[in-house]
Amino acid sequence: MRYGASLPASSRHSPPLPAFPEIAFRAVRQTCLRSGLALAISLTWDIFPHMDTASRHVKALADHLRLLRADRGLTLQELAANSGVSRATLSRIENGEVSPTAETLGRLASAFALPLSQLLAPLEPDFPPLVHHADQSIWSDQEKGFTRRALSPPSGQLKLEMIECEIAPNQRIVYDRPALPGHEHHLVLLAGALVLIVDGVRHDLRPGDCLRYRLRGASSFETGEQSARYIIAMA
Repeated sequence: MRYGASLPASSRHSPPLPAFPEIAFRAVRQTCLRSGLALAISLTWDIFPHMDTASRHVKALADHLRLLRADRGLTLQELAANSGVSRATLSRIENGEVSPTAETLGRLASAFALPLSQLLAPLEPDFPPLVHHADQSIWSDQEKGFTRRALSPPSGQLKLEMIECEIAPNQRIVYDRPALPGHEHHLVLLAGALVLIVDGVRHDLRPGDCLRYRLRGASSFETGEQSARYIIAMA
């Protein structure tokens, strides 16, 4: 049975499929019964508009990564050797077939010697002094339950960059090496609990704690039963 298709009389009182949200299922079923398939499809699209937005973001990132590689005159094989990401994975990312994980982006940032913010979006020649919350760009790694919000405008003229991140419970994100060795970070934990390991040194953070560090080697972000929400200022 496809979602949005008309339901036979024998199944009109069947319970909704578990993989489909109950409220959405009821809305689509009622629309099918009253107005037919076309309106049901329209309603389903209205319920899930984020799917098209997510696809556009994946395509934009794919195009940007392909352009970065081309500008440096690198083949997929050469970028694979420099980053440690397989050629097949790089090809799928550049074709927009998959969205890279946070760890994959970290490896690419190191290979391109670019901060993650510049890897995710091209720099603007100028920038507005005020960036409203609704206009700040967001990137998510669904596999790791990781969300990254760019608080600062994307401009190479700025010496300080701020991002807000959130990691779901029971996750571990590992970065093999920094994009820019010696890059200074100031991390403030806003909520939850976070274990940050920098160059083999463990730091247990609680809300309000601030950790200053310079990235020279591997680092990892780990959560336990609680999620973690934090801000990082990078200079």
